[in-house]
Amino acid sequence: MNVLLPTDFSKNSWNAIAYTMELFKNEKCNFFFLHTYTPSFYRMDYMLGGPMFSAIPDSGVDISLAGLENTLKDVKQSYENPKHSYNIISAFNTLTDEINEVSVEKEIDLVVMGTQGATGAKEIFLGTNTVYVLRKAIAPVLVIPENYTFQNIRKILLPSDYLSNYKENEFSTAIKMVKMNKAKLIVLHVKEEYELTTSQQENKMALYRCLDGLSTTLTELKGSLMPNAILNYVQNNEIDLLMMMNRKHSFIERLFERQNVDQIGFHIKIPFLVIRDTAQVVK
Repeated sequence: MNVLLPTDFSKNSWNAIAYTMELFKNEKCNFFFLHTYTPSFYRMDYMLGGPMFSAIPDSGVDISLAGLENTLKDVKQSYENPKHSYNIISAFNTLTDEINEVSVEKEIDLVVMGTQGATGAKEIFLGTNTVYVLRKAIAPVLVIPENYTFQNIRKILLPSDYLSNYKENEFSTAIKMVKMNKAKLIVLHVKEEYELTTSQQENKMALYRCLDGLSTTLTELKGSLMPNAILNYVQNNEIDLLMMMNRKHSFIERLFERQNVDQIGFHIKIPFLVIRDTAQVVK
């Protein structure tokens, strides 16, 4: 697998890296450690092509490269693995744009990053950069909560409303995660009001075709409201990984649209994998 690890050299970023090294310790992987930076002021030479085109040195370049070299050194000291290869990428770019450019160029299978922790007086479950990445990333993104330490993945939860026609290519990384952990996949459907339409029935069958060959069970909850029902299920059933589709009106979009995240008690404490809906155009 090709795995991209954005880092800002924080404790939270290192925690996500440590989790990833443990998660893939038995897998052959190429890891790309990415740091993006923006100079303190914009100059025309930067706009033409970054610091390589500039006659004036910029400390951001040196800081970025030094941080990446130190990260790589720490990884090799703590998690040296003959199955793993390591690469560093320092880029003058916005984080989301660079992630997508690298995802295409390096054929990235998975992006792993931290949540950036709490912000301000109220606990916010995601930092701004993480939210932008989840909304725009073309590759699947695995988010590791702050201070979460690696645990074996035995049960994975996939909430579904059966409103989209699922495609096999969307689930390739997710299927890899299920198989390499020998995990049980639970598909959760929350029936808020109505019975499934004909279209939903067809989408349900399409989903099961995508997941053919996996240890999969279907669970239905009636009379519960999204997204609370999903969060309660995670807390009450020892779920190790939450898997979500990033599509319009999805569970994760409902969370993003809420102004006060704490009102719905959302502060999930397990890793969650967000899969892009290929039917949507990322803008």
